[in-house]
Amino acid sequence: MGGIRRAVFAALCAAGLSFATAPAMAGTTLKAVMHSDVKILDPIWTTAYIVRNFGYMIYDTLLAQDEKGDIKPQMVDKYEVSADGKTYTFTLREGLVWHDGNPVTSEDCAASIKRWGARDAMGQKMMSFVEAITPVDAKTFTIKLKEPTGLVLLGLSKPSSNVPFMMPKRVAETDPYKQIEDLTGSGPFVFVKDEWKPGDKTVFVKFDKYKPRSEPASGLAGGKVAHLDRVEWLAISDQQQAVNALQKGEIDMIEQPSHDLLDVLKKDPDITILNIPQLKAQYVFRPNWLQKPFDNPKIRQALWYAFNQEDFLMATIGSEDYIKECKALFICDTPFGSLAGTDGILTSNVKKAQELLKEAGYDGTPVVLMHSTDLKALTNLAPVAKSLMEKAGFKVDMQSMDWQTLVARRAKKDPPNAGGWHAFMTSWVTADVMNPVSAAYVNSSCDKASFGWPCDEKMEKLRDEFAREPDPAKQKAIAEAVQLRNIEMTQLIPLGEYLQPVALRKNVTGFLAAPAPVFWNLEKK
Repeated sequence: MGGIRRAVFAALCAAGLSFATAPAMAGTTLKAVMHSDVKILDPIWTTAYIVRNFGYMIYDTLLAQDEKGDIKPQMVDKYEVSADGKTYTFTLREGLVWHDGNPVTSEDCAASIKRWGARDAMGQKMMSFVEAITPVDAKTFTIKLKEPTGLVLLGLSKPSSNVPFMMPKRVAETDPYKQIEDLTGSGPFVFVKDEWKPGDKTVFVKFDKYKPRSEPASGLAGGKVAHLDRVEWLAISDQQQAVNALQKGEIDMIEQPSHDLLDVLKKDPDITILNIPQLKAQYVFRPNWLQKPFDNPKIRQALWYAFNQEDFLMATIGSEDYIKECKALFICDTPFGSLAGTDGILTSNVKKAQELLKEAGYDGTPVVLMHSTDLKALTNLAPVAKSLMEKAGFKVDMQSMDWQTLVARRAKKDPPNAGGWHAFMTSWVTADVMNPVSAAYVNSSCDKASFGWPCDEKMEKLRDEFAREPDPAKQKAIAEAVQLRNIEMTQLIPLGEYLQPVALRKNVTGFLAAPAPVFWNLEKK
């Protein structure tokens, strides 16, 4: 290879591109305003949805769930389960290549599953059943279990954070608690690293060597056909500015338009508002068990009486058309949605909250409450929490920051006066809190748990029971026991449910009904 050619090749690799995937000079470009800027790029290191969305652009999955939630092969051509339910054999389909041109192998997949399994709540529980993940040949690998569990297919098709994205073996062998630097994927789009400008834009181009499945796209399954040549995510935090740009045709899509501007968009004949059921979400409050005062379960329990859901929902969403008060941990109107044990809580019973704080010996330690300022759906959560907590007797130090700073800070176990934290609030889609195993914040495995690091042996035993139990009726009983234990110990507090519409120009079609926004199947006419 000549000197000039080597230099060009090196530049393309630095951008995360192969020769076949260099940015096209012409073609169809779609410009979207996403809910957050992109500053972190490792979808296994964090559960942040913008990073999950980034992952779906450039990576692929072994299995996927369709619009109905049925599990379908994706990178996998076929799989078999042994008669005793303890050995799964997966065979990859033909034509899978990484963005650098190398073939996807079973070794890549085995390493990727292990890295995901070290960080994800469901992955950790699944891996506790796994004896070995073994490549058989370049296209085939097996997962051998110590005992049967239904978590293998459910886990490998997990649709939301953390998604088990497949990465090259050299990347997947990165310490799961360190962020990856090599962003080589095998998905329908390629990240153009040299055009990435945090605070401005994130750029992807079509991967012309991607081989989609033959089935029609459905949810996150089926053929991932990229009709767009280029996708640009623009960082516009001002919602009015984003709406103006959409109406003028300067952008094509707003992932999460502000609810108070929806009426304006509905009146525009050139705009389509989509209400996707899979994008129904739940607000949650997350306390940090490692730090005083929330190392005390009785002090955490006082929060159940300090809060009420209506205040949070009206302050953030405002429209009754898009909100629902629901105290169920696992989302109302789902198989494991239940109101067991919820009488009397989340009612702003200030007197009861004060009594619990007094009994617990709360000494007035200020609670460092992280406040996200640039995501419209989250901006008003922390001020409401601060007000309700102070009425109950807490001292609250609300510290404001953008969402990506919060995402980085919540991973720190440092004391609050040294860059750590006591509490924050976020939201997640239904797919992330469907059962005791998939719900990341229910995971109570101490240091292996998600940020907040709850440590509760009884909760982990219940999650193990759920993972082993095939009977839906018995699973429901276990899920209710998990909910009761959460109310007792306070791994998280549900603060109500809401639906988040998507806004598109009418010349953009093909948006899929899924728990994450994806850009394959989209067409711009």
